[in-house]
Amino acid sequence: MPADPPPSIWVLTDGKAGDEVQCLGVAERLGVEPEVRRVSPGKPWAWLMPRGPIDPREGADRPNSPIRPPFPDIAIASGRRAVAYLRAVKKASNGRSFTVFLKDPRIGTGAADLIWVSEHDRLRGDNVLVTVTSPHKLAPEQLSRARANPPPAIAALSGPRAAVIVGGDSRHHRFRPDDIARFAQGLDALASSGVALMGTRSRRTSPALDQAVAAVFARHGGWWWDGAGLNPYVPLLANADAIVATADSTNMIGEAAATGAPILVFEPHGGHGKLAKFLEALRRQGAVHHFAGRLEGARYEPIDSTGIIAERVREGWLRHRAELGIA
Repeated sequence: MPADPPPSIWVLTDGKAGDEVQCLGVAERLGVEPEVRRVSPGKPWAWLMPRGPIDPREGADRPNSPIRPPFPDIAIASGRRAVAYLRAVKKASNGRSFTVFLKDPRIGTGAADLIWVSEHDRLRGDNVLVTVTSPHKLAPEQLSRARANPPPAIAALSGPRAAVIVGGDSRHHRFRPDDIARFAQGLDALASSGVALMGTRSRRTSPALDQAVAAVFARHGGWWWDGAGLNPYVPLLANADAIVATADSTNMIGEAAATGAPILVFEPHGGHGKLAKFLEALRRQGAVHHFAGRLEGARYEPIDSTGIIAERVREGWLRHRAELGIA
C-alpha cells in the first residue's frame, strides 16, 4: 500500500519494546523502512509526561536531539514519554508532519492528527480509530511463507497440531503452583486426545512453568523449543490448527487472531477489566475459547488490525498533503 512517492516515517518512542514493535508494524505495512527515534527525557521533564513540555536538552535545535530535522512526512509514536515529543514535532515542522499516536495518549484527541486505541479504551473522537486487536509486525506474507516452508521439526508432526504459546507473570497475572499444574494437566489431556503439541516460551516464562510444559511435551513426543537459534514463534502460529495461549499478553493473543486459527486461552490467577473486555470481543467474533484441554472452535476470517490502521494512516497523510497543497 505504499504511496507514490513513499513517505518518510519516524517511529518515536522511549525505546520500550512493546510500543516500538507496534509502531514498526504499522510503518512496515505502509511499505516503508522507518527511522527509529528514541526519546529520553531527564528529571523533572519525565515526571511531566505525557503533558510535557519536552526536555529542552532534546529540543529540535540540539545536534543530538531525537527530533532533529529534517522532519518526516509521518511520525508514528507510542508510550507516555513520546506524547509531548510528537506534539513538538508537529510544531517544529510547522504542521507539515502528519502525526500518529498508538494507544490512549491520556491528554485527549489533540495529541495527534490520528490516534489508534483498542476497543476497551474509552477515548473516542473524529480522529480516533478503534479496533479490537493491537497493531503488530506479523504480516500476512510472513505467515504465508512460514506455511509454505515449515521447519522440519514442525513438518514432522502429524495433524491436528496445536501451537502452545506460553507467557508468564505480568502486572495483572501470576502463575501460582496450582495454575502451572492446571495448565500442564490441560496440555496433557489435549495431547492424549491425539493433538500434536508444538510450542515456545517467552522471556517471562518462569523455570517452573517452563519445566512443567516441557515435561508434557516430552511425554507425548511434542516439539518444545529448546531456546537454541531463533524463536520459531511465527512458524508455530502459521502451521497451527489451533493455538493455546496464556492470557497474560493481549499482544500475543492479538497476533494469534491474525492467523484465523481458534485460540484456546488459559487464564492464570489475576486478570483485569480491560483484558476481560478484549477476550469477550474476540469470543464474539469466534476467535477465542476457554482452554479446557480439548480442541474447540473453527477457523474464522483472520483478525488483523495492523493493515486497517496502516491504511487509515495512509489516507490521513494523503489528505493532509492535499490540504497543505503538496503535490
